[in-house]
Amino acid sequence: MSAHHTSTPHWTWVLPILAMMTLGVALGVGSNGWLVAFATICLAGTVFAAVHHAEVIAHKVGEPFGTLVLAVAVTVIEVALIVSVMLTGGDAKAGLARDTVFAAVMIVCNGIVGLCLVLGALRHREQVFQRQGASAALAVLTALAVLALVLPNYATTVPGPAWSQSQLAFSGVASLVLYGTFVFVQTVRHRNYFLADPEPGQPGNSHDIQVPPPSGRLTLISCVLLLVSLVGVVGLAKILSPTVETFVVSMGAPAMVVGVIIAGLVLLPEGIAAAKAARANQLQQSLNLALGSALASIGLTIPTVAVLFIVLDRPLILGLDAKESVMLALTLLLSAITLGTGRTNILQGVVHLVVFAAFVFLNIVP
Repeated sequence: MSAHHTSTPHWTWVLPILAMMTLGVALGVGSNGWLVAFATICLAGTVFAAVHHAEVIAHKVGEPFGTLVLAVAVTVIEVALIVSVMLTGGDAKAGLARDTVFAAVMIVCNGIVGLCLVLGALRHREQVFQRQGASAALAVLTALAVLALVLPNYATTVPGPAWSQSQLAFSGVASLVLYGTFVFVQTVRHRNYFLADPEPGQPGNSHDIQVPPPSGRLTLISCVLLLVSLVGVVGLAKILSPTVETFVVSMGAPAMVVGVIIAGLVLLPEGIAAAKAARANQLQQSLNLALGSALASIGLTIPTVAVLFIVLDRPLILGLDAKESVMLALTLLLSAITLGTGRTNILQGVVHLVVFAAFVFLNIVP
């Protein structure tokens, strides 16, 4: 953060409150054209409010705790949304967790990472980061993604793309162990892997040291407003989803496009925060936030839905189809290559964005 945080701007608390009021009205009396339009405006503004409060908290607690706060906060609320929709939607929503997690991984690893690399390269030509941290995150992400989204297609106890209850329980426990160990390594055991380590002559984060952190009172206010903002963003995204679904159907696109759009809306705060950090030559912070979001999306969603669906004895579809499995494999391989040197330029960013464009295009034209 290059700016001083000495007070809370009015718009950063007015917009989240308006978002919550709009959400309450929509849930109470239903939505119409005017309310949908106003909800869209509130959603856009609240995203920027969430980014502001996340920056205040990150400046106070330092890295990598700051990026972890936003990633985990968004994911916890997103998981609550997924679970509520799946429980109320019946067997027709049995694949919602899979679709949402897969869309989140593709959006984060190709869309957000690609955008950050391009924006950073346009302004700074080359950027550096700690490859040990990126490698650790990608190793855990690969294991999580394959165990949760690919292996269910090949197990034989029950017909794919689903796990048996014992297999689902193992997958949930394995996901939680992997994610919990990663957070321990990131924040305690090898925290230095996730801190900026600029080369001599590189500005890195040196300007942050000269900026005093915000007060405890201001940080507490931002914590509360960040939570309110994220609830507002996810809630308004759910309110807008029927409108989005109607539009997608009218355009003749597959229903899965709705999941991609909603996942993109939910990930907006993280995407904007990561892009701003990349432009400020803080690529380490961008990657911490982006890869951390992908890890949290799988590492928290799978254990939660596993427990609920085992208890309720409901069907849960997790396995990806062949096309999606190929896209996932391409994304993981590409990420290991482009983030394996500790140095990036515009080429890596463009490659990720092209793969993301292919993901979006193949969802519209399967």
